[in-house]
Amino acid sequence: MKLDQLNPDTVVLRPAHSVMRLARMGSFHQSRLSFMRVLLRRLKAERWRFERRAFEIDAKGVGHAVYTMHGPARSYSLVAFAHDLPPEQRSDRVIATAWDATFALFDGVPTNEDIQRLSRNIPLQEAGRVTASELTVSRANRSVRLFDHVVDCLSRGEQPDVGQVDAVGYLMRTTAVYGSGKLGAADRESICDRPEFAAPFQAEMLTVFLIRGFVLDLVEHLAVLRAPDRAVPLDPELRRRFGIGNSTGLGMAPFLLNHPILLNNWIEARETALARVRALPTASPVDAKAFRVMLRRGQRNVDDWHSEHALQCDKITKLKADLDTLTEHLETGALEKEMPWDCLYRWSETALSLEGQELLVALMMEPYGGLVDDLPARMSADETAGFAIDGSMTVRQLRDIVAANYAWALEIDWTLPESQARAWYVSAEKLEPRLGERESEPIAAYEQPLAPGRDAALLSSALASENADTRVADMLLRHPEHRHIIRRVQIAARYPYAEIRDNTIAADVLPIDLLRAKLSFFGACHFDPRSDRWVRINMFRNAPFPHEVAQMEFAGWTYPAIQEILE
Repeated sequence: MKLDQLNPDTVVLRPAHSVMRLARMGSFHQSRLSFMRVLLRRLKAERWRFERRAFEIDAKGVGHAVYTMHGPARSYSLVAFAHDLPPEQRSDRVIATAWDATFALFDGVPTNEDIQRLSRNIPLQEAGRVTASELTVSRANRSVRLFDHVVDCLSRGEQPDVGQVDAVGYLMRTTAVYGSGKLGAADRESICDRPEFAAPFQAEMLTVFLIRGFVLDLVEHLAVLRAPDRAVPLDPELRRRFGIGNSTGLGMAPFLLNHPILLNNWIEARETALARVRALPTASPVDAKAFRVMLRRGQRNVDDWHSEHALQCDKITKLKADLDTLTEHLETGALEKEMPWDCLYRWSETALSLEGQELLVALMMEPYGGLVDDLPARMSADETAGFAIDGSMTVRQLRDIVAANYAWALEIDWTLPESQARAWYVSAEKLEPRLGERESEPIAAYEQPLAPGRDAALLSSALASENADTRVADMLLRHPEHRHIIRRVQIAARYPYAEIRDNTIAADVLPIDLLRAKLSFFGACHFDPRSDRWVRINMFRNAPFPHEVAQMEFAGWTYPAIQEILE
């Protein structure tokens, strides 16, 4: 069935009060809408061409490389600088001053003069400066044990140990990928009208995609320099099992709170995709078989998912059980019913954990690219459109909106210490967001406005003493302290998924839920929390490499391929 054949009355989105809870958002998985997959579909559909323009790196791993992707209208080049980093200088912290590799995504094809300019700035990262010719700036560190193991094996003419490869999954991990004007790079507004950057974070995803290609080329290159007569390249299938790691901490956590319209657009696109699939009256034999194949691949992917964090280990265990339960349920003829996908999702709400429900949401999209692949074009946002406060709104109208969209916040007893146990602030030493203990740390005076639930409750109390016909503008003249939450309340009235409906400063809040939600939209998998405040992930694992995009069939590449063919 085509999109224009769907009955719009049957496309019903899940309500925000169910979706926008941290426990559910912290169970999101990558899907067809994830930004990595959006990028690779475009590269393939538009026949982008890869060129390795330079690779001048010595036996110590020092030098530079230039990787260029040529599209229909423009070219973009990763300029990579490799460094010989002493072990004592290697750190994943944002305040580090040296890295194993540093990168810039250049708008076009750089000249020698551009490369020289970048060589004086990119290795310095925050201490350097770039221009509007650069779209991103990034850096990465080696996963030293696996990196050395791979180089050593290849130099001896052997393939690395598969167990060690799968246990780590990457040879380098990025510690930052900056864009949108950072360090002088091009502003998002200057490139957002380009079709290739219409979906969010496409420049950043292209950067990481090219970094992965560079890193795998680097280990093969170092092996050849060590033993020119014996060295072998990585087996292509094994090579694709390497992704790029990433360490993400509290610095990213406030992003979803600070970009409510963007968050709404991401969630609304995902919910629309789910609703379109649920609205299908039947599942064809071809689509049902495709779903079963992706389910088996998804099971294989979960089998490869390891974590040392107790909370995530428990979620993985439950997810494996969920997928077994789902497989058994399909054997009862679930996909042969009328409205099969709607019935399957409704069944999951009581039969599966949140982790299982949200993986099912992602898997249900897999056979239906024609129904959902248009949605990423809606996922960007002009957030300035929501910045202006409607001062003509009456207090009565504002009360109604607060009561409708913040009922969850009004039910919380904010006088209890555990309701306001935490406070978000920016660390002067680390220069990144932190979540501190309100009672034991002197941070209340530096608190960031990242507790919309509490602030909505305070606003509700203030509105109770106002005349119902008073204009918001007049109230704000007397109570400007409510300006930021009134703006959020008015945004939430127009964008139903703009607000996370949980207490973000509670004693039991888990910032990793915020991280997981955002990273799932990037396309990350194998989330490995190292605490409740930072997580390691893998990006582009199992994906084709830049030189393979045009030829390789890679639908569903996020899930490992299986050899068995369903009959």
